[in-house]
Amino acid sequence: MTILRTALASAAFSVASLGHAIATPDVAVSIKPIHSLVAAVMQGVATPDLIVEGAASPHTYSLRPSQARNLSEADIVFWVGHELEAFLEKPIETLGLNARSVELIDAEGLVRLGFREGATFERHDHDEHEHEEHGHSEDKLDHDDDDHKDHADDDHEDEHGHEEHAHGSADPHVWLDPENARHMLHEIADVLSDVDPANAARYEANAETAMARLAALGEEIEGLVAPVRERPFVVFHDAYHYFEARFGLHAAGSVTVSPETVPGAARVREIQARIRELGATCVFAEPQFTPKLIRVVTEGTEARTGILDPLGASLEPGPDLYGALLTDMASSFRTCLEPRS
Repeated sequence: MTILRTALASAAFSVASLGHAIATPDVAVSIKPIHSLVAAVMQGVATPDLIVEGAASPHTYSLRPSQARNLSEADIVFWVGHELEAFLEKPIETLGLNARSVELIDAEGLVRLGFREGATFERHDHDEHEHEEHGHSEDKLDHDDDDHKDHADDDHEDEHGHEEHAHGSADPHVWLDPENARHMLHEIADVLSDVDPANAARYEANAETAMARLAALGEEIEGLVAPVRERPFVVFHDAYHYFEARFGLHAAGSVTVSPETVPGAARVREIQARIRELGATCVFAEPQFTPKLIRVVTEGTEARTGILDPLGASLEPGPDLYGALLTDMASSFRTCLEPRS
């Protein structure tokens, strides 16, 4: 009996040791679209933790104490970068020495666009789109236009917004270009393989599969938006530059500089004038923020209203969210912008 207990104890110790040896890294991811890409690469190995859940916005998010504790235990944290998830800066600074913080806005090969300033945008996105068709060989931060200066009569909100965008930082909504997502998938697989070499082959295979799906996704979106490419529209805030540049759409302006800031009366008047001047077909709200401003901006115009969701507020987290997010966005553009009899 003693021999049997000794043998069982030895076997249990061996299994525990084996389990420890093959343990996968604890991975935390900031927002749903990035979580979806990481989950796709980790399929069949483990499921990453999502920090910003539900319909919450990273622009206004506050980390809960329980999340801070979980974050402190993570081996890898994938996030876009301090430009988007400022609430993560201090917690990430306190991560253990062995933890990896990966800012995907710095992924190799990724194209970054600068912020567009002022209430209205110049229509230069089409040129960018044509350039990108020939390859992403250039960092578009240099396109942070001097043409788009805020109007002198705009009030403090626009001045504050200009200060926020005047540090040479890139527009952080990089995931809205599926070509950028391809580069992020490559970066995610490389980091996971480095930390967890036992599963490197699986990570690489999953990334390749996800990249192939992105190619098909791009073709589907091209078909959806092609009939409405020349239809002008206004967005809630300048979050869609990457999607527009990739698929040849043209925003006429944004209601607010940043989601946290209420636009001043001068900006609202300018947007209303722009809508009338261009005959803008649609003004898009976002599910994370109150639609009241959209009603104010469209008052007295013939513009319709729609919803664009850059984060997947109502979508279930997981590997399939990213494709659904971009497809839903393309469908929203098509529905709101197409002519009606």
